[in-house]
Amino acid sequence: MNRHLDFFSQRLAEPSGRGREFLEIGRIAGRYPAATTAQDPTGAGPSEISVWCSNDYLGMGQHTSVVAAMRQAAEEFGAGSGGSRNIAGTNHHHVLLEKELADLHGKEEALLFTSGYTANDGALAVLAGLSGDCTVFSDELNHASIIDGIRHSGAAKRIFRHNDADHLDELLTEAGPDRPKLVVLESVYSMSGDVAPLARIAETARRHGATTYLDEVHAVGMYGPQGAGIAARTGLADEFTVVMGTLAKGFGVCGGYIAGPAALVDAVRSLSRPFIFTTSLPPAVAAAALAAVRHLRRSESERDSLRDNAQLLHGLLTERRIPFLSDMSHIVSVLVGEDELCRKMSALLLQRHGVYIQPINAPSVRAGEEILRIAPSAVHRPDDVRRLADALDTVWRDLDAPRADGPCRYPARPA
Repeated sequence: MNRHLDFFSQRLAEPSGRGREFLEIGRIAGRYPAATTAQDPTGAGPSEISVWCSNDYLGMGQHTSVVAAMRQAAEEFGAGSGGSRNIAGTNHHHVLLEKELADLHGKEEALLFTSGYTANDGALAVLAGLSGDCTVFSDELNHASIIDGIRHSGAAKRIFRHNDADHLDELLTEAGPDRPKLVVLESVYSMSGDVAPLARIAETARRHGATTYLDEVHAVGMYGPQGAGIAARTGLADEFTVVMGTLAKGFGVCGGYIAGPAALVDAVRSLSRPFIFTTSLPPAVAAAALAAVRHLRRSESERDSLRDNAQLLHGLLTERRIPFLSDMSHIVSVLVGEDELCRKMSALLLQRHGVYIQPINAPSVRAGEEILRIAPSAVHRPDDVRRLADALDTVWRDLDAPRADGPCRYPARPA
């Protein structure tokens, strides 16, 4: 075998280098969270399962208005966009969607990217790197796309302890008053499900004259007035210079964006390599996302159902002493803490109960912090939530997993 290929084959064979496994599913439009899978846990052929780990938190990926908008745009404009945004790839739906998103967040302008990942990577590389002497202050649990964007900017960086405004204050003070500063954080953290102390961090950044960049990927659509996010919910939208969001979670489609002051957005539009050198979103995707944003700006029912289902699950898990990391959001991360046990739990839930929850291991979380990341959605029913809690309790007992003695949190980390 080629020596290079042999190296990777050996690494994947090691317990610490195990490759990831993917479950092939077909979400059933109109009946989601029901889905089919060709990998039937009973071995009897394709079967129906219930999905509990999707980021389509509000079920907008199957909403009739969203599907209709996508269908109509595809019939009118075809399947693809035909080019990058600056070469034949800007459609009227892109323009309308950017205006809608800017208005949603109360910002001057917005800019679309093909994914949330490229939005963070492409925007931060420009915003942190343009001045040449900026220092970036990044929460230690920030997403990989944020880490990569900061890395690609070439800017100096300091990591502050998760959600620790006091530590951020110390680091900003050390940087001195004259150096440009950029504070980057998320509002809802994707693996822990906790929410940042936005008021304290905004006040700290303002006191030090720092620009702020807030990733609201797991909040837009789900929280705040008209689904504008956590900052809007707490009346702090104006405190954050740039807001970043996704169209792939609460809005149920695909793509990412930033919204902020016209000068900063124009700089990203003009200089961001992931924006300039990428084919733009298909018009049908932009049209579907626009329909989702507009619907969620006027409808509260999806957000109400999401909140109720999450709170119900928090209570049921607490009663059963099944440890989870935070009750602050709709992301319910059940802490298992061991890779093989986490995989076994996931497999038993699928095989015995038809429940699909993907095990989350390194590098998405640190080794020893493996989780079952549960996402009770707006389209689950309360009885579905109760059955899930019973199934999880059964698997927990069958595998003799440790029960919680109290509130569960991530282990403390060194500075």
